[in-house]
Amino acid sequence: MIKINLLETSKGKNKRGGGGPAMPAMELGDMGSPKLKVLAVVVVAGLANLLIWYHLDRAGKAIAQKMVEAEQKNHELADVKAKFLARKNQADSYKRRFDVIDGLRNGQTTPVNLMAMMGETVNNTEAVWLSKMDDTGASVNLEGTALSADAVANLIANLQKTGFFKSVEIKETWQDEQIKDMQAFQFILTCDRGGKS
Repeated sequence: MIKINLLETSKGKNKRGGGGPAMPAMELGDMGSPKLKVLAVVVVAGLANLLIWYHLDRAGKAIAQKMVEAEQKNHELADVKAKFLARKNQADSYKRRFDVIDGLRNGQTTPVNLMAMMGETVNNTEAVWLSKMDDTGASVNLEGTALSADAVANLIANLQKTGFFKSVEIKETWQDEQIKDMQAFQFILTCDRGGKS
């Protein structure tokens, strides 16, 4: 309990120079036992710990909720990824099939294109006849007859102009002695592929 004395005391009147008013006095009294002080500190510390625990508990629950949401999202994305990979594998399979079909189709048309080009080139070259054509894949070997060496040179020039071959070379040429009525040359040409074919 706190006491405040605002009245003058009798002791102050008889003293010298004490003509002024006396200052009020304040007594605080007993603030409690040490046990009460320790109890108050424990209660305050307990309340502080409770507030910290409450805050950490809420943060932990929020993190747990976010983890559940993240795992759910991860499962959804894993399903989407699995579907995407399945579709990608299916698309790759279709692409391989189309590539095989295109390769077979090109394989069918290449000999046809070669024959058409060869027939047109020989028909546009005068005094030349083919007797044999051998397609080995990397090159085409031609055997035939020409009425002059110039006709063989014209055939070589015309074959180079087609763009189907990167080089056309004479492998062999000779005059055919079996034909008596006129001059004839037998020839063998090697045409290396590398153009449009």
